[in-house]
Amino acid sequence: MRDFSYLRATSADAARQAAALPGAMLLAGGTTLIDLAKCGVAAPDTLVDITHLKGLDKIEVNERGATIGALARMSHVADHAGIKSRFPAVSEALWQAASAQLRNMATIGGNLMQRTRCPYFRDPSNFPACNKREPGSGCSAIGGVTRGHAVLGASDACIAMYPGDLAVALVAFDATVHLGERKLLVDDFFLRPGATPDREHAIEPGEMITAVEIPGSAAARRSTYLKIRDRQSYEFAAASAAVGIEFEADGRTIRDLRVALGGVATKPWRARAVEDALKGKVLEPDAVRAASRLAVEGAVDHGANHYKIELAPRVVARAILKLGETV
Repeated sequence: MRDFSYLRATSADAARQAAALPGAMLLAGGTTLIDLAKCGVAAPDTLVDITHLKGLDKIEVNERGATIGALARMSHVADHAGIKSRFPAVSEALWQAASAQLRNMATIGGNLMQRTRCPYFRDPSNFPACNKREPGSGCSAIGGVTRGHAVLGASDACIAMYPGDLAVALVAFDATVHLGERKLLVDDFFLRPGATPDREHAIEPGEMITAVEIPGSAAARRSTYLKIRDRQSYEFAAASAAVGIEFEADGRTIRDLRVALGGVATKPWRARAVEDALKGKVLEPDAVRAASRLAVEGAVDHGANHYKIELAPRVVARAILKLGETV
């Protein structure tokens, strides 16, 4: 880790101004940034400390929805009574992310800014070719060990998987991210790699995440986050699904359905084809399983990650049927 300057911001405006300087990076919980600096991926000239800014750690929940400050800790949001009752998938996604120690330190804004866990990206000494680190250098993962890589949203330049959990739930329920003067749907905040995999987020110099806003809905209230992984704790998803359902008065016909995937794509992945196939239909296991296959339309594997194409629809179907059992 190389030497860097340290600046403690006194306001959000001061933080944004400082962050716009070349080589500057924001420091909140530090659970991702310190990691990247240690392995030689991040090399900031200046760290801008925003941890003490007032008002950015608030969690507000009412009948219209929830507003979560960028500096709110993951564990605090997961355990918030309003989040647990009105957005259970959000709470469940947070509880299943990282370790308890990291959840107590990591912030919501930092979680959205986390970068891929692709081992080729995080090992520059052994794998200098990585288009995320050095645009145009190539992708070491293609042709390498691909078990944990993406089958959806990849390009010839990058197949790195998006590793987070929270953003999957946020995408399912049309959350927006506040960037100061701009607001973006979380779905639009995350970018597919295309020819520019080094740019993962639609955030501009001088912008900073200040809050996340989730609109309230009946589907969000009846929701869940199902995460399948190689071990039960402190592991990234092999495949995951955030699902929410609203039923008609008969308790079986689907009025609204939200489905988003994690662990299988280069960004949190909204499965709108599954939603459209099941809206207005009676919830029946065979129909759910058939529709869930649409979640991986267009998927492309690179050998060892082929299992994700089979696993993801099963995760989606299981999550939908789980919610159907609670009616």
